[in-house]
Amino acid sequence: MRSSRRHPLVVLVLLCALAVLVARPTGAADHATGDGPSGVSAQVARLYEEAAVATRQYEAVRQKAEAQRAKAERYEALLDRERREIAVLHKGLGRIARAQYRTGGGVPLTAQIILADSPDELMRGQRVFSQAQLAVGNALDKSRRAETRLAADEATAEAAWQDLERRNAQLAQLKKDIERKLDEARRQLQGQADASVAAGSCGGAARIDQPQVSGTRAWVAPVETYEMSASFGSGGERWAHRHTGQDFAVPIGTPVRSVGTGRVVRVSCGGAFGMQVVIGHPGGYYSQYGHLASVTVDQGERVSPGQWIGQSGSTGNSTGPHLHFEVRITPELGSSVDPVPWLEARGVRL
Repeated sequence: MRSSRRHPLVVLVLLCALAVLVARPTGAADHATGDGPSGVSAQVARLYEEAAVATRQYEAVRQKAEAQRAKAERYEALLDRERREIAVLHKGLGRIARAQYRTGGGVPLTAQIILADSPDELMRGQRVFSQAQLAVGNALDKSRRAETRLAADEATAEAAWQDLERRNAQLAQLKKDIERKLDEARRQLQGQADASVAAGSCGGAARIDQPQVSGTRAWVAPVETYEMSASFGSGGERWAHRHTGQDFAVPIGTPVRSVGTGRVVRVSCGGAFGMQVVIGHPGGYYSQYGHLASVTVDQGERVSPGQWIGQSGSTGNSTGPHLHFEVRITPELGSSVDPVPWLEARGVRL
């Protein structure tokens, strides 16, 4: 089984996003209080968006925390190196002191003047000794300053890392709360979808807020984040012959998108595909989306690439939540072609 995931790149300010995440779940729950399909569908769509934001923020903070940890470790390594250099300087200073003592460096200045063969010899000795002491002193001062600075930087880095860890825990709790609400909304959505399929009536489109769709791509994948499961032509006990499409394993309530520009030619409930939508595209091809939990378009409606046309589910002849996607040369079952190379030929690699 080949898997693929697509995630949008979003850059958000941490503090602002944290405040937004704290406020948004309550607002979403209050706004979507209706008991009908539209109310639950809208609630699921909003909770999906909030869970995605929380997940991205969680990952962003986790990565930031790891970067902060690595920075602290670099500070520690640098500090250790400076300490080793200071130890080397201390040893060097000890050697200089011992050499001075052996060569007269410890003799009082008056005695050195008496014992010196010439004034030049005395001055050279004193100059060399003074320069050596100055160089060692400067090196020690520099290392001490560096050690003090690095210790402060290390403490700052550790405090920042601990702060990021606290934020990480807060975001993880927010994500957990959103997913708990999402699970409940999914259950309600699937229950309403099963009732509609059993009655053989979809009950009209569930209108939810549509995302802003970029007009630069003519074709897109039917779901944004997914794992590919049963493929075209594969065998299975639940199919009369061979599998007629490509399955995408996604949770209940995942937004399902029109793969391209077209017109909705069929919205139906019941049968093997449960709740389904069929869209006609320019060039004589049709795309079908089966086992849905909700439909957000009406028959005859024009759609654009990436527009949400429904939400995934597990209605009809289904063993679990997934989207069954087909590409056909007619609106009817039995005229399907392999959708993976068909989409790849249009620039969509699954």
